[in-house]
Amino acid sequence: MAELVVVGFDNPNDADRVLTELTRLKREYLIDLEDAVVAIRDAEGAVRIKQSVNLVKLGAASGGLSGAMWGSLIGLLFLNPLAGFAIGGAVGAGSGALSGNMIDYGINDDFIRSIGDTLKPETSALFLLVRKSQPEKVLAELSGFKGHVIRSSLSPEQEARLQAALSQAHPPSPSDGVEAAGTMAAQPT
Repeated sequence: MAELVVVGFDNPNDADRVLTELTRLKREYLIDLEDAVVAIRDAEGAVRIKQSVNLVKLGAASGGLSGAMWGSLIGLLFLNPLAGFAIGGAVGAGSGALSGNMIDYGINDDFIRSIGDTLKPETSALFLLVRKSQPEKVLAELSGFKGHVIRSSLSPEQEARLQAALSQAHPPSPSDGVEAAGTMAAQPT
């Protein structure tokens, strides 16, 4: 069963940065995300939503492939597989894009909008639907980001651990970069 976690950030860019880091962790098999969405509220109060899964593109690709396959098979019956391939591919891509536009996969869009409307200007939120993860390793990798849990379907103990990790996190300051650069320059080559 997937767990829903919504984390708010005081910076409009932090949700994107955390999602980028989680994508890297996904490639390392430390977390399995079913869906992830970023909501950003700008200075004027408008909420921008970024879906991690583009269903229109996904539907068009899968529809195009299946349409081309079926079109080729039907074209073979009428002794014109090339025309069947082209027509079937075009019809399949169109119908796949339409179905991808109409389907709601993962996190409910109305839920995302309702939470997004509660964000303060110049803040962001990250919505995650997590199938499974290695919590200790994931939290250790995300220790540089400061946020707060807005909603979750985690157990109270798990939510407390997540909130504690997000509260203890401290974003790197500009002086950290200067100190690191000075340390690197001082090392002999």
